[in-house]
Amino acid sequence: MIPVVDGHNDALLRAWRTGVSLRDRDDEGHLDVPRMRDGGIAAGFFAIFAPAEDDEPADPRSRVRATDDGYEVPMEEPVPFERAARIADETASIAERDLFLVRSVADLKRCLAGEETGAILHFEGAEPIEPGLGNLEAWVERGLRSVGIVWSRPNAFGHGVPFRFPGTPDTGPGLTAAGRDLVGACNELGVMLDVAHLNQAGFDDVARLSSAPIVASHCGVHALCPIPRSLTDAQLDAIRASGGLVGVVFDSAMTRADADLRPDTPLDVVIGHIEYVAERIGVDHVALGSDFDGCTPPQALDDATKVPALLDALAARGWGDDDLRALCHRNWLRVLAVTWR
Repeated sequence: MIPVVDGHNDALLRAWRTGVSLRDRDDEGHLDVPRMRDGGIAAGFFAIFAPAEDDEPADPRSRVRATDDGYEVPMEEPVPFERAARIADETASIAERDLFLVRSVADLKRCLAGEETGAILHFEGAEPIEPGLGNLEAWVERGLRSVGIVWSRPNAFGHGVPFRFPGTPDTGPGLTAAGRDLVGACNELGVMLDVAHLNQAGFDDVARLSSAPIVASHCGVHALCPIPRSLTDAQLDAIRASGGLVGVVFDSAMTRADADLRPDTPLDVVIGHIEYVAERIGVDHVALGSDFDGCTPPQALDDATKVPALLDALAARGWGDDDLRALCHRNWLRVLAVTWR
């Protein structure tokens, strides 16, 4: 079984809300350590996210509002730093209790060798970081290795994309002054920057300012699913030019042409995005970014144990062992070796 580095999951949020231990196999959700091992996921980026509400929200489809040509989902209000910082501390404590924290490429290689099952700490939205960046170094010392500047709502650092179909990421202004400072500080500290959820102007700012490869941890392709969360061809080309990568998301609403939340979505829909990225910018720039525990994947891929089915399907379509290893972990190793200092 080829070991996988997964670009994004929300299992920590599920554990924070429910009190489950990720060390134990759980019938709920998509991912825990035993199921990672069964599915060959050697390590993953575990998101720390500050929700607007403590409890699990209602089915997102209940908040969908029809538009003349599709739909939109109303956006949350910004989350205050104090709330985000508290939740981040509590969530990080769960990661420290239940998981092996990956702090270096050497740690990641231990996971790929089967010695550990690892978690890379990631902020999905930089709200837990003080706008003046005063606590950033302390978070890096604690184990933070990846920062998504925004989730889709705006924050002190930048502006995200709305949940809308159809739509483009070209909406809203770019990074704030604090956001531009955050890019420089992450480059200096060796923290990966993630442009998932960032709007076009913010993406362009990161591409202009950052000295590290551009990473979109869990995204689809706009040409196949025309929503603001998807990457345009121009964005894909910029990622290739930077030496970066795209972690292809498993979510049905971010991969289907009609952007519908459908568990009966065929596995080939996700494969279409993987192959589009590989053909457009090269197999060395595509990876996996499941969004487990934060999305509605196809039933054939709705659990961490089912990742081998995706790899088997790619192999049946002609993907050789070398290309599958690039997709599963080698591209992550290359990007992180450059980014983490």
